[in-house]
Order: sequence, then C-alpha cells, then structure tokens
Amino acid sequence: MSDIRTQSLQKSVTVAEYLFRRLHQIGIRSVHGVPGDFNLVALDYVPKAGLKWVGSVNELNAAYAADGYARAKGISALVTTFGVGELSAINGVAGAYSEHVPIVHIVGCPSTISQRNGMLLHHTLGNGDFHVFANMSEHISCDVAKLVKPSEIAYQIDHAIRECWIRSRPVYIWLPTDMVEKKIEGARLDTEIDLSEPENDPDREDYVVDVVLRYLHGAKNPVVLIDACAIRHRVTEEVNKFIEKTKLPAFVTPMGKGAFDETSEHYGGVYAGTGSLPEVSKRVEGSDLVLSIGAIKSDFNTAGFSYHTSQLNTIDLHSDHCTVRYSEYPGVSMRGVLRKVTERIDVSKLSITPSPQVENAVAENKDDSQIITQAWFWPRVGEYFQQGDVVVTETGTANFGIWESKFPKNVMGVTQVLWGSIGWSVGAAQGAALAVKDLEQDRRTILFVGDGSFQLTCQEVSTMLKHDLRLTIFLIYNEGFTIERYIHGMEADYNDIIRWNYTDIPTVFGAKKGHAQKFVIKTKDELEKLLKDKDFNDFKGLQFVELWVPKDDAPRALKLTAEISAKTNSRIEDEQ
Repeated sequence: MSDIRTQSLQKSVTVAEYLFRRLHQIGIRSVHGVPGDFNLVALDYVPKAGLKWVGSVNELNAAYAADGYARAKGISALVTTFGVGELSAINGVAGAYSEHVPIVHIVGCPSTISQRNGMLLHHTLGNGDFHVFANMSEHISCDVAKLVKPSEIAYQIDHAIRECWIRSRPVYIWLPTDMVEKKIEGARLDTEIDLSEPENDPDREDYVVDVVLRYLHGAKNPVVLIDACAIRHRVTEEVNKFIEKTKLPAFVTPMGKGAFDETSEHYGGVYAGTGSLPEVSKRVEGSDLVLSIGAIKSDFNTAGFSYHTSQLNTIDLHSDHCTVRYSEYPGVSMRGVLRKVTERIDVSKLSITPSPQVENAVAENKDDSQIITQAWFWPRVGEYFQQGDVVVTETGTANFGIWESKFPKNVMGVTQVLWGSIGWSVGAAQGAALAVKDLEQDRRTILFVGDGSFQLTCQEVSTMLKHDLRLTIFLIYNEGFTIERYIHGMEADYNDIIRWNYTDIPTVFGAKKGHAQKFVIKTKDELEKLLKDKDFNDFKGLQFVELWVPKDDAPRALKLTAEISAKTNSRIEDEQ
C-alpha cells in the first residue's frame, strides 16, 4: 500500500541517504565514528553516498580525529550511538567547539515510539528522559537538529550543515532509528547548500573600513597579529593579500602558527607576550597600532596573559564583530572589512618598519653534549620540515616548542592550545593525514607527542595502519607529564608514567611488512643522520620515532609561561 504522505514527493529518498549525500556534497569523503545498535542501519547508507567509513577504536579518539580532519579539509563528520557513545565523544566535540572547528556530529538514538512510551532501554539513565544527552550537547553545538518530523527533516539537515560551516563549530544531529529510512524530498539534493557567508550591512561595513583606514594611515609603526580564527573562519587568503599589498610586518600567535607564510620577508615571528623572543616582544609591544585578526587571547596563547599591548592601540577583527580601540561594531565580520581595507588603502601613507629576521636557531642552541635538548631540537626540526607538511603538536612540550620552528611555505600547523586535552594530537594526526589522503595530496603529516599524552590515545595508531596513512610520529620520551611538572609537582609521582616498549606499538596494532618503520633516537648525531636520510623523508607509510629527551627539560616558552602563571596565582592568593 502506498503512503499518502510520500505520494507528493518529486524524488523520494531515505533520511539517511539524504544526510550522507549532503555530507559528500560539502566535501567530506570519510566519516569517523564507532558503530552501535542505534546507528547501524544508518551506517548502511555511508558507502551508498560515496563516503568511506573510518571505523575508529573508540568514540573519544574518533572525535579527536574528526577535529583533525576538519582542520585539514574544512569540515568533518562523526557518528556515535545514543548515550554511551556520544558521551565518550563529548570531550573531543567540546574541544572542537572551543577552538572553532566544524564537525557534524550524528547520534543514532532510540525510535520515537520507544521515547514516547518511555521504555526502559539500554544506554539510558533508566528515568525515561531521552533528551538528557542532547541537552548536554546543546552547550557545545551551534545547532541541534532533532529529526522527528519527516516533513521538516531535509530543511533541518541543510540548516545544521550550513550553521556548522558558517559558524565553524560543531552541530548535533539526533537521528532516531525509525526515521533512518523514512522517505523525504530528495529533489533538494539537486541544489547544493548555500555555504556563502552573510554579507555585512554595506553602510556599517564602510564606516568600520573608514575608521580602520584612518588609524592605519596615521600610525607610525603598525604591525599585524594573526591568530587562530583567521584560520578557522577561512580569511587567510584575505590576510595574505592585505600584507602582500601593504608590506606591513606580520606576526602570528601560537594558535595562529601556519596562518601566514613564514618564508616571507614580512614575517616577524611568534608573539605570545612575555613568552616571545625579545626582538618580537620589542617590535609588537612598541607598535602604536596592532591590527589583530581572529584573536583568541587564552592563557597559553598569551603565555599567561602576559601581553603588553594597549587596547587603545589595537584594532580587533573577528568573524562576528570588529573592535577599534574601545568601540565595538557587532555584526560586522572581518572578511568584508579586510577586502575593502586592502582595496582602498593608500600604501603611500603607510609607515613601514621592517620585520625582525626569523631563522631556525640551530647553531645558537647546540652544545657539546650528545643529549637532545628541547632548545636545540625544535629549531632543528624546523630545518627538517618541507613545503606543504602538516605539523601536529600535542598539548604539552610540543605545543610550546614549535614556537621555535620556522615553517617552510604552505605548512599547516595543527595544535589545540585553548582546549588542551591530553592525547588529542594522536587522533587529530590520524584525521589530518586521512584528509590529506582524501584530497589526493602528496604531503607528509608529522606528529610530535609526549610519552604521557601518547599513552592516553595510542590505539589510534591502529586506525592509521588500517587506512595505510602517511604519518611520522615523533614520540618525545621524557618519562611522564613534563608540562604538568612545570605547572606543579616536578618530582611528584602522579606526573610519572610506566615505560612502554613504544616501538613495538605498530607491530602490536598489525603493521604489515614494509608499511611501517621504527627508530629509537638517543643522541644528536643519531637524529641528524635520521633527519637527513632520504628514505626517512620520502617514506609513504607509518614511521615511529622514539626520541629521548631529559625528564626535566622543557622549551623556553613553557618555562616562561609556567613561571608567569605561578607568579599570577601567587599574587591572586595574596590579594585574597
């Protein structure tokens, strides 16, 4: 018997087919997640839409991987099951929300009939409340779409995906089992979702542009400071065109690393307040106008809130507002402003002071010892990097050490400075490497992770091997949580970990012969030989490097940040 509710449909498709075809249309090619009984039927439609099921080892790692995939490809998808699965992923999704990373999180949930009848089902709290987990995710999602009315589902899916892209944050799609194969209008699929950003109001935009130009033309030594949201909200092209035309000195924050070509003569280094190199601090803090683009002024991104710049000398451009000195202009986004400022600026009125010279300071940090120090290591790997590399750094010493590495052209920096979830980088590296493979690009993905962080999420090496990804892991073996030691408890046993046979990990997780290489590096000479080896540089599979570094050694920036944070905390306690 035909269903009268579907007779009027021009092109009848199931909800699952519609959803996954939409994901394919926006550029997603691989879907992360873990199967569960409330999402199994929906997963049958993944390959039918031309998508690849990744099959992660657990939901938390899947969320981390979806984060990395989105940073490298623009947007990603994650599928979990109701309750136990989605809650396992929620930390990773929260990190994506915190750091402006767009993930479409699809949760398979019990049928609408089961919910309506209040059935005592597994994966519930046993209280008949089927909305409690969605309510939790509402706080870390820019849109929540509960697909319960077939007549509204196509619109809900399109709206959620658009919000995810435009606002660059996760969305939550709730898919009951009895909605998966419901028929909805598929004719909408003939028209792709409009992902263009809303235009600024022309008059308000022009006013902000005029104000910005007035200050730029009047400044004696202006600089540009590029931060994370310039990357997340996709304005790096506008930023580069602006600097190319104006030739203004350009600096990046730790979270903005990779946003600007570090081989450019206009690049001046990493600014993070007191954590910066002296010549960088002097140049930025001595400026009478800082044009800040996409700023996230978190504690670690500013080396313990140690900026010494004045808001009176600052113009802040953001995705949803602009601030000039103390005047805020809500609803005026940075893309339109940057384009018009670039178009209208009179370069003859600009006062340009050259940027500081930035080099990988290898010789300056090399001592007579064979011990691999953090001070020497990071500039040295800066010389190892190649154009186009994807460089992933873990929350810990790597996040701070990478400040000292100068990137070649078109290197993508992937780091989680704000959320800072230990172990995130292992999953994120898998996701980023998979995105590179999906894009059919010949790029290396390189992960730097401490031994402590690695122990949290090491299973994701299995997924790397499963998909034959090109990935080099530098495991920094320093006997525990060094970043925590510098925050508190240098000798405390809670910062210690048991030693693993790390280089056995690829074998344990099923590495095929010729698809993985492993190395133990304890001296500078051994590392020099490895980094110069052509086979090592060109290898297409998984490489695992166990790198021995002193337990109590840390990058310069981490030591300074820990010192600043300790002083700040002490001052606060004294004031109380």
